[in-house]
Parts: sequence; C-alpha cells; structure tokens
Amino acid sequence: MRTVTDWIQRKLGLKVNTTKTHITRPTKLKYLGFGFYMDSKANEWKCRPHQDSVKKFKSRLKELTCRKMPGTVTSKIAKINQVTRGWINYYALGSMKAAMTEIDAHLRTRLRVIIWKQWKVPKKREWGLLKLGIDPYRAKRTSQWGDHYQFVATKSCLSRAVSKAVLAKAGLISCLDYYNERHALKLC
Repeated sequence: MRTVTDWIQRKLGLKVNTTKTHITRPTKLKYLGFGFYMDSKANEWKCRPHQDSVKKFKSRLKELTCRKMPGTVTSKIAKINQVTRGWINYYALGSMKAAMTEIDAHLRTRLRVIIWKQWKVPKKREWGLLKLGIDPYRAKRTSQWGDHYQFVATKSCLSRAVSKAVLAKAGLISCLDYYNERHALKLC
C-alpha cells in the first residue's frame, strides 16, 4: 500500500489521505454511500446503496411520518416526496428493488396509522372508512378497535381502504415505481 500511495503522489500528483485509505474486500467497502456485491448471474460486480445509507433513509422517513408531528397528511406527503425523489435520484444507478419494496410498504403503513390517528373517535373512523368504500358492517366493527394503530393499519380493512392507489391520488409517489422509472433511465 505504501508503494502504491507513493506512486500515486509522485506520478499523478494526487494527495492520498492515509486515514481514509485502506485495503478491503469489495463487499465491505462503502464508497460515496454505495456498497458493492457480486452478481452471480451476470458474473460481475454491481453497486447498491450501502446498508448504512438505507438505514439513514428509513430513519428520515420515520421522522417525517411521526404521528406526533403537526400538519396534514398532504403536507407530510409533500415532504416525503421531496426526500424520496432526492434519495432515489442519487442511488438510482444501484440495484435496490428489494429495499424499495420493503420501504414502500412500510411507508404506506405509517401513513395509514397517521390517518387512523387523525380520525380519533370511532364515529369519525367509521365515517372515513365508509367514505373510502368499506361496507357499513366492517366499517363499524373496525372503528371500535381503538388505538391499536399498527394492528389496524396492517390487519384490517383500513389497508384496503387506504390503498396504494388512494395514497397515490393524495400525491404520494411510490418508492418502488419511482425507482423502477429512474433506474431504467440511468441504464439507457
């Protein structure tokens, strides 16, 4: 490493930061937020967002979808869209379909929880479910479940009522769909 560093400084005139420079396997490398893996089907090395970068993105989305934060769902969706577009545009070159699928589903669940919490009382919850096309019996029954937010958002008719299409109509861009669109453009 010392001889390579010396050669780079002498021949190329570049300064090498010895504290950041190290020899490692590509799978353990993090470079500009990207990690690398060997694609066995194509038999070549490919990049994807490093797990630390994905974790940071998830925590930022969690911060934006905090139930206690004031504001309407549409204002939260606008902020989420800004963060999502920026992050996906930066990492669109990498392979991250599985991560985007997981993040997309979790984001929709968190938004359902926000909507359920904003409805507050059973009567308002029943009204909201009826307005979104749920039959009266299920709407009345689900509205009585109360403050079991995560359970209601994932295991009840709320997940069908506040579907991906409904959230898209409210302005939310799907992480997976946006990634697929941007990834295809970067490859061309």
